[in-house]
Amino acid sequence: MRLEIPRECERVGAVQIYGLQKVYELDGGSEFGSNSVSKDGVIRRIPSEALYERQRKMAIVVPVKNERLKLIEGVLVGIPHPCQIIVVSNSPRGPVDRFQIEKEAITNFCKFTNKKVTVVHQKDAGLAKAIELAGYTELLGDDGLVRSGKAEGMIMGTLIAKWLDNKYIGFVDSDNYFPGAVHEYVQEYAAGFEMFDSDNTFVRISWNSKPKVMENSIFFAKWGRSSVHSNRTLNRLLTHFSGYETEVVKTGNAGEHALTLDLALNIEYASGYAVETHHFMNLLEMWGGILPVERAEELRGKVTICQIESRNPHMHESKGEEHVEDMIDASLSVIYNSPLCPELLKREIAEERAVRLKLEKPEPVPPVKVYSNLSNLNLNVFLEHCDTAFHSGTESLSLV
Repeated sequence: MRLEIPRECERVGAVQIYGLQKVYELDGGSEFGSNSVSKDGVIRRIPSEALYERQRKMAIVVPVKNERLKLIEGVLVGIPHPCQIIVVSNSPRGPVDRFQIEKEAITNFCKFTNKKVTVVHQKDAGLAKAIELAGYTELLGDDGLVRSGKAEGMIMGTLIAKWLDNKYIGFVDSDNYFPGAVHEYVQEYAAGFEMFDSDNTFVRISWNSKPKVMENSIFFAKWGRSSVHSNRTLNRLLTHFSGYETEVVKTGNAGEHALTLDLALNIEYASGYAVETHHFMNLLEMWGGILPVERAEELRGKVTICQIESRNPHMHESKGEEHVEDMIDASLSVIYNSPLCPELLKREIAEERAVRLKLEKPEPVPPVKVYSNLSNLNLNVFLEHCDTAFHSGTESLSLV
């Protein structure tokens, strides 16, 4: 892969946010050990062997709920072979056992590909018990099982990735129509880790375009509405701290993202559609040097946020206007309710929300549920009992 060197960087304490990087060649050739920068110093070539080595240590988590089997298979097709795939399904078990159908389809797919796939159901009682014994009961509902939701599935996937001894973890949505786009995202995750080789690296993907049919023609929209709101508001926040206007943030609510597993196990997760934006805010809260933090000795290293613009268009299932509004509201809620958010920005968020939702007057933005830092979970206890759960023979946990 040939990748542009980032041209700009904003710093808030120990958080480095690099500007959007463009991909110039999806396959930059082989020759392991010959990473090179172009003569003019603006392009970095990352050999295919280097990408392969990063992917061997990477788990890709695919949260699933009632997706079409063809879509799930397309996503699995796109994930590069060296990666460990973890499918976390929250599909219903009755009256039709949708999860069992998904598992059979994935098992059949693996007969043809020999891919490493772990399939788990989000409501598995054994894993819930392991989480309870590890002291992270806030993830469990009144029934003692893991709560429903994408973020909750991501947390499960993160813990299983650790149990499977991976170094990196990436996430892809299960409703992507283009296997080629999925393949490119994972290649770019690996390129980001190769370029910024540290314990705390966060790679976020900005879609090249999102095609729509308008007046019988295809229109390649650059930004989704939710992205416009979250990016603009995060940039206003950075502007407040630096005193210089910036537009560096392009991936405020990037669903396609990857991070080092050490970092993933050391941050908070917000529920619902707020999870991606909250990750951005939580890094600023913990490493930004603005708020007093506990465990300051452990947080001395820097955090690098790398943003890469994909070349493939992104097309996924349309979930309607209400879904977009919910995404915008959840995303802005975590900025509004952060202790970092200045009063002026809070007023602006509330006023814009009142216009968008046609409210009579601006109102405080309700907070979303935020799960505490995953470091509060006793990892050793979880790993021990996770091992027990997978060896119990339950049908809702499967190493395919």
